[in-house]
Amino acid sequence: MSDHEFIKTYIKDFSNLLIPNDILINELIEIRDVMLKAKNNNKKIIIFGNGGSAAIASHVSVDMTKNAKLRCLNFNEAGLITCFSNDYGFEHWIQKAVDFYGDEGDVLILISSSGKSENMINAVKAARSRSFSSVITLTGFDKNNPLTKLGNINLWVDSNAYNFVENIHQIWLLTIVDLLIGKREYSASVSYTHLTLPTIYSV
Repeated sequence: MSDHEFIKTYIKDFSNLLIPNDILINELIEIRDVMLKAKNNNKKIIIFGNGGSAAIASHVSVDMTKNAKLRCLNFNEAGLITCFSNDYGFEHWIQKAVDFYGDEGDVLILISSSGKSENMINAVKAARSRSFSSVITLTGFDKNNPLTKLGNINLWVDSNAYNFVENIHQIWLLTIVDLLIGKREYSASVSYTHLTLPTIYSV
């Protein structure tokens, strides 16, 4: 395949993955509602990823906090990761972060292309033990991966290409940020404080 054809096919295949079906649209709206419920209950969002997914977690947590005005944390600080990994094992460092920082009613978001990362799977156990209100997973590759069976809402990308999966995950999560705000074009300096809980969750 020529370079021209590679790029043409690459972009076309990626674009096809972006076309949403009704199931995905409803799941994105449901995640928005879960986040608003957490906000109205003075709870927070905690988000994790490994590698490129960790970078996505950082990006989303900043936008979620600054632009959508929800408390959203990630723990990509090298000192914490190396300390927890050294003392508890890499497969348990996220679990320990949830143990130390998680509270009842919080929301956990886990991003894993393969859905097989042990530290992600163990994090779900920690969230359940601390009575988190919801666990949201984003995965790809095998649809029956271990992580996608554990969440309350499980988003899955039908691809085995890392960059396709990771980029779709980021687009979905940033779509939720803009859905929370209610618009896609806004000033970076504007504060949005009008977010309210949908009627379905009104008390």
